Amino acid sequence: MTARPVPDLRAGRLPAAEYARRFADVQPPLTAAQAVLEAERCLYCHDAPCETACPTGIPVPQFIRRIGDGNLRGAAQAILAANPLGGLCARVCPTEELCEQVCVRHTQQGQPIAIGRLQRHAVDAVMHLPLPTLLPAAPATGRHVAVVGAGPAGLACAQQLALRGHRVTVYDAHERPGGLNEYGLARYKTPGDFAQREVAWLLGQGDIRVRSGWRLETAAQLASLREGHDAVFLGLGLGDTQRLGLDGEDLSGVEDAVAFIARLRQTADLSTLPVGRRVVVIGGGMTAIDAAVQCRLLGAEQVTLAYRRGAETMGASVDEQRWALHNGVVIRHWLAPQALVGEGGALRAVTLAQQALLDGRLEPTGEIETLPADLLLKAIGQKLATPWATDAGLATAGGKLQADADGATPLPGVWAGGDCVAGGRDLTVWAVEHGKRAAAAIDRHLRG
Repeated sequence: MTARPVPDLRAGRLPAAEYARRFADVQPPLTAAQAVLEAERCLYCHDAPCETACPTGIPVPQFIRRIGDGNLRGAAQAILAANPLGGLCARVCPTEELCEQVCVRHTQQGQPIAIGRLQRHAVDAVMHLPLPTLLPAAPATGRHVAVVGAGPAGLACAQQLALRGHRVTVYDAHERPGGLNEYGLARYKTPGDFAQREVAWLLGQGDIRVRSGWRLETAAQLASLREGHDAVFLGLGLGDTQRLGLDGEDLSGVEDAVAFIARLRQTADLSTLPVGRRVVVIGGGMTAIDAAVQCRLLGAEQVTLAYRRGAETMGASVDEQRWALHNGVVIRHWLAPQALVGEGGALRAVTLAQQALLDGRLEPTGEIETLPADLLLKAIGQKLATPWATDAGLATAGGKLQADADGATPLPGVWAGGDCVAGGRDLTVWAVEHGKRAAAAIDRHLRG
């Protein structure tokens, strides 16, 4: 008779020195010589498709030419004028699906210019300089704008408003600003506390103040913000997560992947962070990949990522999927969680049901399998936690706020952008562009 597995969820699976090595920078920066050689491969296309593919419209050929000329300050200025979070986007943006995908070198030779790495090289080279020396702010206007949420959309909006001379107060629920850049990305993508260093640098632009520990939860709070400020921007992100809807979801060892990643990023000593020996991650997006890979890096022996559809519909990029496989994650398709098996209040196993498309609908085939698991991470999507939105006069669609192309909501004087707004992709670079557009619209409104 086979012995039943005992839950094995614990910390310290690796030698102490191994954690630093495993969570080091996943892509080391270019050297000066490497950057110049890579820049010289660029064809400096007119009407460059890479520039069109960038949601923030970074003038890619222009900044790459400046790198080739040795003008890193000029290259960084071109980047930051279009994307105020150019340093972080260079690290986490799926360039292989955006600018590099349409690079002429890629379409002709299969080897695109390393646009993301060149962007990082330029921005990193000037981060010792105060941002206002690169992008001087306009004279003070005397206008005061409230920005709710210190994620990519809120920070971009705040910086762009400060650049135009407006005073900005950023209200954020967390202790540290940055949103998902601080709490939701794989640690190896932004080592060395880069997210906080970039935030501190960006907040040096103009008159920006951050009020942490403040959460927007009622229509009355929003009304107070509107009354006390000349305009309001909502960059709320998505504050809640989807549930599996299965019995046992409250078992020890069952957790949201977002919460797991946030805890991992805020843990100074990774040897103290518990991880299961056998881990199952449910989902197919970037969060699922980040959670699965980091479990392997923490020492988990078996990590299975289960996704209910095929590989072609996964939200994670092909490169991210390959990275997971490279790190020993097993990706299983056409499997959906059916039951959580627990004993003594702790998770023991996950039962998964085989899925198939029948007449365009996802249906179980009747085949099931059970995987032993000490830890289950749910990465099945986030949702907006704003039951007060309708009472405040905001419109929603699909569980998100409605706003026009400039971020204007139906509520006068209130704009919104980033993940909390319906439409678009949930990417940092898109959130930055939302913040930029809204700041431009708010500035036009304040100037009459």
